[in-house]
Amino acid sequence: MEGSARSSIRRFWQMRLLAIISLCVFSALICEERHALRAAEPAGPDVARVYGYLQKVCAIGPRISGSKGMTQQQEMLRVHFTNLGAKVFLQEWDTPHPITGQPVRLKNMLVSWHPEATERVLLCCHYDTRPKPDEEQNPRMQEAPFIGANDGGSGVAVLMELGNFLPGLPVKKGVDFLFFDAEEFIFQKPGKFFLGSEYFSTQYRDSPPPFRYSCGVLLDMVGDKDLKIWQEVNSAQMAGFVTDSVWASAKAVGVKEFVARRKHTLNDDHLALNQIAGIPTCDVIDFDYPHWHKRNDLPAACSGESLAKVTAVMLHWIQNLPVARP
Repeated sequence: MEGSARSSIRRFWQMRLLAIISLCVFSALICEERHALRAAEPAGPDVARVYGYLQKVCAIGPRISGSKGMTQQQEMLRVHFTNLGAKVFLQEWDTPHPITGQPVRLKNMLVSWHPEATERVLLCCHYDTRPKPDEEQNPRMQEAPFIGANDGGSGVAVLMELGNFLPGLPVKKGVDFLFFDAEEFIFQKPGKFFLGSEYFSTQYRDSPPPFRYSCGVLLDMVGDKDLKIWQEVNSAQMAGFVTDSVWASAKAVGVKEFVARRKHTLNDDHLALNQIAGIPTCDVIDFDYPHWHKRNDLPAACSGESLAKVTAVMLHWIQNLPVARP
């Protein structure tokens, strides 16, 4: 690894550590205000609010890596989570554009809650959109804008909603939200997927931070109106105790859309976290979505009820974190 890259990595983790002191002071100052806000907070996820987050994300338009839309989304998320009391960091690097070869600036976004904790868990999603709806059968339709409501937007909306509960939530470990860039920076097939998760996982492995992630959950395509989330095979094999704990949380909160049987075997961002970073991570995904990589992957194809149910599962999971099997 080059010296400049090592310096950049050190700065990333050092900035996160330096923020702990300021965030703790800030949290103390607003403790009473937070208490009042929590008293007014609904008992569970708000269907209209989480769907509103999805609409807000999609109103930006395509959020392709390195685009103005992505920059606009990043600023929106920074403001949202900062206002809730979290600390937001960007992990930046360059990658060559698949067509032109010109450098494109990529940015993973890390949102930290309870940053003083050295034992942490990770909730993540990708927040970029595919450049084109290339699963459309008609080639002309492949030139339409791809909004990515479910594929790219739904995980973002769930984490935005979940953030409303994190400031005062009693948890045993620190919690980080991680938004991966360039999950599918694909302009032609075949292409290289999962750039953001692979970069994060490699840096985590090669330049370990002063804390560790005990486990993680990846949220991908969780807003389908006809929601049905099966256990993904790679997740069950690589992170079985995490997978079991998520479905146990779904059962505990009465979300029947989580089906405790295995179905799809998928390559997704969780593979890098498991295989490179060594963070046992489960992929929560409804892959039976009819508008996958098509132009009609729009908010109208998604449901606030589905988003709220997934948020409720993750809210319970955070408060009942699993213990790794011996």
